[in-house]
Amino acid sequence: MDRHIPFEALHNFRDLGGYSTPDGHRVRPGRLYRADSLGKLRQGTRDWSRLLSLGIRTVIDLRHPWEAEKRGRVPDDASFSYHNLSIEHRPYDQPALDPDIDPGPYLAERYMEVAEDGTKEIRRALELIAAAAEASEPLVFHCASGKDRTGQLAALVLALLGIPDETIIEDYSLTELATPAMLAAWTAREGRAPTWLGFGRAPAAVMRTFLASMKARYGSIETYVTRELCMDADALAARLRASLLEPRPTTWPPPTYRRATPADATTLVRLRDTAALWQLARGIDQWKPGEKDEAHFRARMEDGEVWLSYAGPHLTGAWELWWQDLAAWGGRPADAGYIHRLMTTPHTAPPGTGRALLAEAESRIAATGRPYARLDCLSSNPRLRAYYESAGYRVVGEQPAKTDGTGSPYAVTLLEKRLS
Repeated sequence: MDRHIPFEALHNFRDLGGYSTPDGHRVRPGRLYRADSLGKLRQGTRDWSRLLSLGIRTVIDLRHPWEAEKRGRVPDDASFSYHNLSIEHRPYDQPALDPDIDPGPYLAERYMEVAEDGTKEIRRALELIAAAAEASEPLVFHCASGKDRTGQLAALVLALLGIPDETIIEDYSLTELATPAMLAAWTAREGRAPTWLGFGRAPAAVMRTFLASMKARYGSIETYVTRELCMDADALAARLRASLLEPRPTTWPPPTYRRATPADATTLVRLRDTAALWQLARGIDQWKPGEKDEAHFRARMEDGEVWLSYAGPHLTGAWELWWQDLAAWGGRPADAGYIHRLMTTPHTAPPGTGRALLAEAESRIAATGRPYARLDCLSSNPRLRAYYESAGYRVVGEQPAKTDGTGSPYAVTLLEKRLS
């Protein structure tokens, strides 16, 4: 579920595997990684053992040479080669920027500068990635925070692999899950907070704007690769796809379900925040990362039920089950269960997981003798309403001013299903 591979010193080390192409393939897991600075690693530590266990054979450091000298580079090891390719030629001091600068247009413009200036280094990075892919050797590329230069190279590679823009934007924004830890580490190291409020942030608008700018200027990523990098984009894409893509699985273990305990609260927060970033990357303005904390899920466990779903050992989703919902439905007899926060793991949940979660929640409600399952969705999200209607729910009303106590009231559509 969580693309972030846990390290003690690193906060943004991720596997690019599992993302799907429209033709039914996916990026092979365990072959291509992106990260924040590997210069924070030390030999003889658990982090070092964890890195070596991934079998990485090539490390690409996208930082300036002076950054590597000042902050350190990954320690030498016979198991991998190290390449310092500084793709950014016009450095800028992000922490000291004016607090009011909007990250979206500002960072997208910096990324366009990198695309123009760093052609030699970007070309070499892509050559190394293609060679590692053909040799079936894992590779990692990184910068300082694993967000800007790393995010830009990841976008180029994913685009050449045929990954849709929405997924590229989502992958970029997953740095948001690491932002609090990276910001705390920077503040502790420097003894002060950064001036720029956007420091460490990775809003979807940045990558969305960058991709739009690249297409406006070049027509496509492939044309950029051909014209500016002087590479055969079709041949490069074919090499990457032949080596880094595999068919999506067609069979999965049967789903299993487990009632959540307070120890699962961290996992539930992470799952919801990941789902929120998936939505925002696709222009769905509904959930926001950080809206629900661990206390929320522990409270839901006390007042109702929270459930987790798995395929084999892998988490695939979760949902909350309430026995009353005064904010949306008002006072009602004890004749229903109310399903909330139905979540599936993006890109890794088997097809049909959402419908399976609904069915399991309905069976829990029916087991109590209650004849109805109820839920609500934002009135501004007709696609979600249609999904629930296709699962047998019917619209029975509107609540124009629901509030969850954390923000302004919002309108929701009320849906109900009679259980047999």
